[in-house]
Amino acid sequence: MYSSVTSTSSFETRKKLLIEEMAKFLPSDSIIADEETLRVYECDGLSAYCERPLLTVLPDSVENVQKILKLCHRWGVPVVARGAGTGLSAGATPSPEGILLSLARLNRILRIDPEARTATVQPGVRNLAISQAVEPMGLFYAPDPSSQIACTIGGNLAENAGGAHCLKYGLTVHNVLAFEMLTAEGERVRVGGQGLDNCGFDLLPLIIGSEGLLGVITEITVKLLPSPDAAQVIMAAFDSVEKAGDAVAGVIAKGIIPAALEMMDRYAIQAAEDFVRAGYPTNVEALLLCEIDGVREEVAEYVEQVEDLFRELGAVAVRTSQSDAERALLWKGRKSAFPAVGRISPDYYCMDGVIPRSQLSYVLTRMREMSEEYGLRVANVFHAGDGNLHPLIMFDANVPGEFEKTEEFGGRILELCVAVGGCITGEHGVGLEKIRQMRSQFSDSELEQFHAVKEAFDPGGVLNPGKGVPILRRCQEYRSIGN
Repeated sequence: MYSSVTSTSSFETRKKLLIEEMAKFLPSDSIIADEETLRVYECDGLSAYCERPLLTVLPDSVENVQKILKLCHRWGVPVVARGAGTGLSAGATPSPEGILLSLARLNRILRIDPEARTATVQPGVRNLAISQAVEPMGLFYAPDPSSQIACTIGGNLAENAGGAHCLKYGLTVHNVLAFEMLTAEGERVRVGGQGLDNCGFDLLPLIIGSEGLLGVITEITVKLLPSPDAAQVIMAAFDSVEKAGDAVAGVIAKGIIPAALEMMDRYAIQAAEDFVRAGYPTNVEALLLCEIDGVREEVAEYVEQVEDLFRELGAVAVRTSQSDAERALLWKGRKSAFPAVGRISPDYYCMDGVIPRSQLSYVLTRMREMSEEYGLRVANVFHAGDGNLHPLIMFDANVPGEFEKTEEFGGRILELCVAVGGCITGEHGVGLEKIRQMRSQFSDSELEQFHAVKEAFDPGGVLNPGKGVPILRRCQEYRSIGN
């Protein structure tokens, strides 16, 4: 039905037909059709990429999500699932001919099992809300993206989000035991389980991080961890980013696995301090935040070792948090770095590459050279412990051609990451933003395999089309293979 409509009728006619069908099972306040309100949903956290959806729908039950997917599959309507819209790769940018499926109303914590140390939640539950709910039980949920106060667990799963503490506790994929999802056809599928192992193909790590291309997550069982007895943050200041990079390598070489090991450069330090007043020194070139947690006696021992190591490797100042409040303030500065940079530049473009730790000094030097070449400032904020870089390229979108120049600069940073043995994304995903750089990392034959996986899960191609994997000329005829 929909195919004939798209070829002969206007967007308004299509919209009207979809509204009529969905009004049969959705209340009126679950269907957003007016242009002004739809603007709220035209982008995610990367606002440089915008498209207004045909409709936005906000179902409040899994059954209604299922009905929406079945309808869209039957009519060939694109569907883009969205959590809180905090993503930074344009992964939730809607299709102008399709439905923006908001999962914000699926926001209940369904079950908490403190003995099994698990929580089962709906995809619209905020990341931080899980830890807040289980804190009285002496437990916490480990992945902690900078946007954890707002981002949803469903979005975290789609992007395989990490955060500052992923160095010790892992990414989302390491902290999810099972989930339920709906296929493009609306079929319910359960993946994973609470056992130590499951038979058959391990689909859980395939789907986590697949950016909504393979299904729509409707329920997630996460792993909870016991809260550590003690945690302290060592803040070390350096007069060069190279020395700070060497200090990162030194900590890991010593066999110490911090809970988190973060680095900020001069621009980021100054912006964060002006914004939050975290107590950061502003007359230095680089700052490391190294958190040690665990048993109290062990923490004290490792803190002393790390303090001594930082001084040996050239730190000009070392300070260790002496209270939970001081520790929280030091982290507040780091987690506020992105919005803080937004206060010193009209716009910024946040990248997300990964490199081997051994290449940190070289890559930072090359980025500084490229910054001078393009005439654009860069603030560096990154998970130094696992080599996940977040360069923030500062620009002014009102200057003609400056965004295009910024995009080119960002693309070269990602290509540099690949050239030194890294990859183009650590936790933000590919989305629309990095689609061109996928060719820098993967061959045509590898990309064809990605398309084969997509075809297996979503033969109609309705889920988040145009994201994640570039379309190859050969892949445009993929469906004809074997027919």
